[in-house]
Amino acid sequence: MDIKREDLKIKKRRKQWLFGAVVAVLVLGATLGAARLKPAAPLVERSSVWLDTVKRGEMLREVRGPGTLVPKEIRWITAETNARVERIVVKPGAQVHPGTVILELSNPEVQEQLASAQAAVAAARADNAAKKMTLENQVLDQKANFAQFQSDYESSRLEAEAKNDLAKKGVIPMIQYRQIELTAAQRKVRLDIERERMLKFAQSVSAQVNADVARLGQLETTLVLRQRQADSLQLKAGIAGVLQQVPVQEGQQVTAGTNLARVARPDVLRAELRVAETQAKDVAIGQKVSVDTRNGLVEGQVERIDPAVLNGTVQVDVDITGTLPPGARPDLSVEGTIEIERLADVVYVGRPAFGQPNSEVRLFRLNPQDGSAERVPVRLGRSSVNSIEIAKGLQPGDQVVLSDTTAWDAYDRIRLN
Repeated sequence: MDIKREDLKIKKRRKQWLFGAVVAVLVLGATLGAARLKPAAPLVERSSVWLDTVKRGEMLREVRGPGTLVPKEIRWITAETNARVERIVVKPGAQVHPGTVILELSNPEVQEQLASAQAAVAAARADNAAKKMTLENQVLDQKANFAQFQSDYESSRLEAEAKNDLAKKGVIPMIQYRQIELTAAQRKVRLDIERERMLKFAQSVSAQVNADVARLGQLETTLVLRQRQADSLQLKAGIAGVLQQVPVQEGQQVTAGTNLARVARPDVLRAELRVAETQAKDVAIGQKVSVDTRNGLVEGQVERIDPAVLNGTVQVDVDITGTLPPGARPDLSVEGTIEIERLADVVYVGRPAFGQPNSEVRLFRLNPQDGSAERVPVRLGRSSVNSIEIAKGLQPGDQVVLSDTTAWDAYDRIRLN
């Protein structure tokens, strides 16, 4: 008869449990291992990324900005008085000289005022001439009276001197001599009074003449003003250059102060650059500038920095010190590169697609042994147009990826093919 063995059944169950536990541990370990595995590094075409080598040496810091050439000498010609545009003599774009008539204007009131001013000056000059002649005659009369008084006094004085000896000798009575002496003294007083009167009269004549001259000068100033207003009806360029704008039409009525024409010298130009506000802080007056006119490079230097910011840019005026190439003209689009400073013995690399000065970024550094690139933290320093200083994280000779790597943000390692 068969004997039932419970111990074998128990051993079998133990083996099953042990096998199940081992399988469970293996499955759990495989799961944990798979979870800890890094994602496979993506394969990237080497030609699709921009690689650059970290260097040590001198780095030129530059700031670049677009701009235009503008005339350095511009003259807006305005209307002197209210007027009507009769004829546009010269069209924009023409070469003009200081005496070139650009517009012909009309204003009957100005002509009438000019005629009145001319008549007033002529009348004042005639009145002054007549008055001056009258005063001169009065001066002559005064001098004649003075000469008569002087003659009478001298006669009395000589007679008194002659009768003095006779009176002392008793030839003539002493009373007669005293009368003669008194007459001479009276005539001396009259002569002094007449001399003072003649001096005062001369001063009065001078004051009247000066007043007349002042009034005439005022009228002549008014005449000059009226003449200038009349001459301005023939609007002239005033300088040699190119007529750029005539913002009026024939028959149009304009008021005093209205801009009628703009003339500029096309041979004397400057560059107006627009520099990003984040880079303008390093720009200073006197710095060297290289201006690309698309037809050659020309040297210049910063002469003015606009204190205001417009649309995220700062205007920088550049004085052109070199010779402009043929074809350079006002409103020509240019690009200027401003030299900020030269940094000696620094570690630098090409400027990455993303990365601001004095910030930290993560760049892919190339491993030359297996062709892979691993992301490393990099501290950036001062920047230029095409290069940036490496403050920490890279060494000279390292190759890094500078192009946009946002497509691989989920990976810390890529493989270059």
